[in-house]
Amino acid sequence: MSENKQVNRMIHATQNKDRRNWRKFGDKNYNVGAIISLIVIGVVWFFAAHVVNQPFTFPYLEDVLYQVGYCLTDMYVLTNLAITMRRVLTGCLYAFIIGFPIGMLMGFSPKILKWMAPFINSLRQVPIMAWVPLAIVWFGIGDGPTIFLIAFSGVFTVILNTIQGVQDISKDFYNAARSMGANTFSLIKDIVVPGSLPGVLTGLRLAIGLGWMSVI
Repeated sequence: MSENKQVNRMIHATQNKDRRNWRKFGDKNYNVGAIISLIVIGVVWFFAAHVVNQPFTFPYLEDVLYQVGYCLTDMYVLTNLAITMRRVLTGCLYAFIIGFPIGMLMGFSPKILKWMAPFINSLRQVPIMAWVPLAIVWFGIGDGPTIFLIAFSGVFTVILNTIQGVQDISKDFYNAARSMGANTFSLIKDIVVPGSLPGVLTGLRLAIGLGWMSVI
């Protein structure tokens, strides 16, 4: 009974479509709305900062923009930004390498989904910061712990979105392929992998965002 609950939780997580619905709020003009929102925020920030007149706690907008421009021309900042980017991309690559085949198997096979759902659900509930001491013990000081935390934070997003991508494929494609004599390998190569790419790309994009949040 408990295993069925774990499977249901996994299926519910893969069917969460909030990540796709946010663009519908602004219809076709969501980009224009975002630009207008940024302008409004900038104007409010500019006047509010000058009214408060405490740059230490509420910096001026023009000062922040100047420092941003300065940082973009400072080689020390750019070098560290490149190091951070390398760590994020490396961690996301590991998350993809690990999460993609697991998500494919779980999405394609209900039995594998049932067996692995309790394990995946248990791991993804652990807060990312709880892994910091273990990451330092396992990988020492340096890039290792950071890359591990980035990969760990993104791997479950890749798995869940890959499962969703596989499950979104219409059953008609499977039936048509089987009626023409396709074997399991052909189904995976010609239907599952191409058909699940939207979900996989969504998972990878979200994993990159989570990777930036996990940089310490």
